Amino acid sequence: MANFVTIFRVFLMFIGVYLIMALPNSVTAYVWALILTILAFALDGVDGWLARKFHEESKLGALLDIMSDRIVENTYWILFAVLGWLSILFPLIAITRGFVTDTIRSAAMEKGYTPFGMQKNPICKFITGSKFMRISYAVAKVMAFIVIIASKIPNIPYADLMFTVGYWLAVVAIVFCVVRGLPVVIEAKSVLNEGK
Repeated sequence: MANFVTIFRVFLMFIGVYLIMALPNSVTAYVWALILTILAFALDGVDGWLARKFHEESKLGALLDIMSDRIVENTYWILFAVLGWLSILFPLIAITRGFVTDTIRSAAMEKGYTPFGMQKNPICKFITGSKFMRISYAVAKVMAFIVIIASKIPNIPYADLMFTVGYWLAVVAIVFCVVRGLPVVIEAKSVLNEGK
């Protein structure tokens, strides 16, 4: 059940992106895209809750969760860059960080670590795995995506102000993205050299 929800949220996001791309002047399409975006991100918390509730926690589930997070997040960054709403630097930074950290985490998983369990240093562990940092990053990212999409609804009042807020939330989200990836890189050598 949890893995189904994890994958289902990706399809919701694709429908939302399709509506934005296919019907750029439709208020209805943008409102539905906004609703689907909110649902896609809300389900990210639901899949974890279901996994714990029904004892479905697994390495596969953790990998699917990370994979779907990357697909959803990177698709929005790319969409916003393609539409000229944000600089191409946003998706380039997010995608590069994702490739680097996911490659390191995959190698660490072969040594028996969970994706967030490879951090040894307490500060690195806090930055990558603490609830505070994970929630702060998620909120900044989700709010950036929601506010930016909402600001582009045709004829919406205060569109420029909304977009400015969304833009700065996107900047905060990208800073979080990089900061949360650094400890994975910093501790990679010691974790990956264990047992040699």
